[in-house]
Amino acid sequence: MSQKKGKLVMAGLAVLSIGAMAVVSGAASPAKAYASAKPITLVFANDGLGTELSSTNVAVKEFEKLHPNIHIKVIVESANSTQAYQTLVTNLSSGSATPDVISADVTYPATFAASHWILPLNKYGFNLKTFYPGMVKSGEYRGKLYAIPWFINVEGLYYRTDLVKTPPKTFAQVLADAKRVLKSHPKMIGVAFEAQKYEGAVTVFQDIAGGFGGSFLNAKGKPVLNSAADIRALTWLNSLIKSKVSPASVTGWQEGNVQQAFTSGQAVFGFNWPYLYPLAEAKGTPTKGHTGFIAPPVSGSHSPVASLGGTDLVINKHTKYPKQAVMFVKFLTSKAIQTQRAVLAGDPPSRSDSYTPALYKQAPWFKQEKTVYKYATPRPVTPLYPQISAYIQTALSSVYSGQMSPKAALDQAQSEVVKLMGQTHGG
Repeated sequence: MSQKKGKLVMAGLAVLSIGAMAVVSGAASPAKAYASAKPITLVFANDGLGTELSSTNVAVKEFEKLHPNIHIKVIVESANSTQAYQTLVTNLSSGSATPDVISADVTYPATFAASHWILPLNKYGFNLKTFYPGMVKSGEYRGKLYAIPWFINVEGLYYRTDLVKTPPKTFAQVLADAKRVLKSHPKMIGVAFEAQKYEGAVTVFQDIAGGFGGSFLNAKGKPVLNSAADIRALTWLNSLIKSKVSPASVTGWQEGNVQQAFTSGQAVFGFNWPYLYPLAEAKGTPTKGHTGFIAPPVSGSHSPVASLGGTDLVINKHTKYPKQAVMFVKFLTSKAIQTQRAVLAGDPPSRSDSYTPALYKQAPWFKQEKTVYKYATPRPVTPLYPQISAYIQTALSSVYSGQMSPKAALDQAQSEVVKLMGQTHGG
C-alpha cells in the first residue's frame, strides 16, 4: 500500500554507523533457546529492501543463534505492492504451507482472515498491552486476533519551521500560512500531497475527512462516503489545486514526489509518512533543522485523524510449524528487536515501550513522530477494503481532473459501496 512505496525510498539512507549497528544488535535476547527435535525451515515472506532487508537479516541471525535447529529462509516480496499482494493471494489461496510467516500491509489481515488463509492467534499468549491500539485493531477480525503489529506508520503533515513559526492545527491555518508564504516565495509549493489515482490519495483523503468529522464507514460498518463532512473534505483538497496552492501536477504525485518537493525546499507543507523525517534532516538538505511533523489539521473541535500504515505479521494457516512460527513472530515483535529495527532501518516500533531516551539518542526524530501516533486511525478493517478503496480512488480522480463535483463523485462512490456491501452482506 501507499506507505510501502514511501519506505522503499529510505532503502538507500544510512541511518547508523557500523559501530552503532553492533551495539544495537547486541541487545538482550527476548526469548530462550528452543530445542527442536529436528532441523526445520520457516519461510518468511518479507516486504523490505535495502536497510529494511539488512535489519531483517540481522534479526534472523540472532533468532537462529537462539534456536539452532530452526532455519529462517527469507524471501523478498515485490516492491510493487499490488504485485506483492497478488503473489500472497495466489500462494495462500492454493493451500500452500509456505510462506509460513508473512509481513503484511495493515489492510491485508481482514481479507486473509475472511478467506481462512491465516492462523487465529488468540491462544498463543501474545501480550499486546504495549502495542498501539490502532495497530492491534488492524489485526483483528470478527473478534479474533489474526496479526501482530511489527512496525507502525502514520501519515502526518510536514511543515517548514523556518517559514511557519506556529504549528497549524486547523485547515484555515494551513491555508492561511501557505498563502502567506507564497506571497513572498511565489515559486514555492504551498501544500504538497499525493493525488494520483492510487492508495496514497485515499489515505490523504481519510486524514482530511477525519479532521472534518467524517469517515468512510460509520460505527456500525455502514458506508458514509457522501456525508457532509466527507464532501467538505474533498472540496477542501480540490480547492488547493484550483487555487494553485498545490500545483496541478499533484494529480500525478505519489509519496516520492512529495518527498522530493519537501526535501528540496520547494514545499511549505507536505502530507507524508515518518520515513521522510530523517531524509529531510539529512546533511546538506535545505530543510535540515527546519522540519516539523504534526498531526493532520482539523475543523472546529474535531480530533485529528492520522491514517495508519505499517506492517503486521501473520502466520499461514497451513504452516507445518505453527509453534515455531509463533516463536519467530514473538521474537520479531519483542521490544529489543523492534528497537533494533527502528535504529537500523528507521521503521517506527509498534510498541510504545520501545520509545526510550536510548532510542531518541540514536534517532531523535522518533520523539516528534511519536506525538502523531496517538491519532493513528486504520482504514476500514474489512475484507472488502480493496474494492472500497478502488471506488474512492475513482471518485477522487474524477474530482481532481475536473470531471465531477465532490458531491457527485462521492454520491457515486457511496452508491457503489452500498451495492458492494449489500451483495456480500457486509463481508
